[in-house]
Amino acid sequence: MRKFWLKALISGLFFISALATGSIQATPGGEGQGLLSGNEVEIKEVEPFVYCSLSRTGSFSEIEAAVGELIQHMQSKNVFPMGSMIGIYHGDPTQSDLDKIQWEVGFPINEQALVQAPLEKKQWTFTTVATSVYQGPYEEIGEAILNMRQWLETNGYVQNGPVLERYLDADPASTSSDRLRVEIWLPCKKA
Repeated sequence: MRKFWLKALISGLFFISALATGSIQATPGGEGQGLLSGNEVEIKEVEPFVYCSLSRTGSFSEIEAAVGELIQHMQSKNVFPMGSMIGIYHGDPTQSDLDKIQWEVGFPINEQALVQAPLEKKQWTFTTVATSVYQGPYEEIGEAILNMRQWLETNGYVQNGPVLERYLDADPASTSSDRLRVEIWLPCKKA
């Protein structure tokens, strides 16, 4: 189980690092292998939820250690996931100093769960989100996010919160890379 979460999160974060360093090029409207399912973006209302996370600032090279630490602390403190693993990315790595990027890894949890340091108990409060399901290699998800941002602009919205990714595959290690699925949420409001 640990291998699944490590692979999912490491691969999901790879695109941010690669996009920021220029090793992959993501262009709105581009045609990569990874696609939004049906190329659909929709605005929807979501319920706030409580989650347990481990926050970091800086290099994504710590991702494997952060996921391992998250899972270890959750298991030792009997904090149980109530949904898919999430990654939340604060700021824009294409316009920010990578050493100052804030990110966190976590799981939705029961509101009554007792969470102790170094884990944090937080609440997702953004209720209006642009959402789409991306299907394809994790390394190409950056293009999907840029396409969603372009969709927001074209449709009179602005992003007003961090990017949230929900990893949807039960076992990405046994899923073909072109069939991996990630639900992307971009909090937004009318411009």
